[in-house]
Amino acid sequence: MFGLENCPPVMAFVGVGTTQLIILGLVVLLLFGSRLPSAMRALGSSVNSFKKGMREGEEEDNGRLDSKDDH
Repeated sequence: MFGLENCPPVMAFVGVGTTQLIILGLVVLLLFGSRLPSAMRALGSSVNSFKKGMREGEEEDNGRLDSKDDH
């Protein structure tokens, strides 16, 4: 009907196509381009600390399981 036959259901519902997403991305890049490197750095360090916390939690859980097996 409106060229949305091959779009994922969410995209068809919102009515946003690939061209609109590219234009939106370019506008965001123009507006926030100078702040993007620091924002990406902060996002990367957040992801790394989250992964570190997950590993520490798994190690703690494994330690608890090992100590329960000894009893």
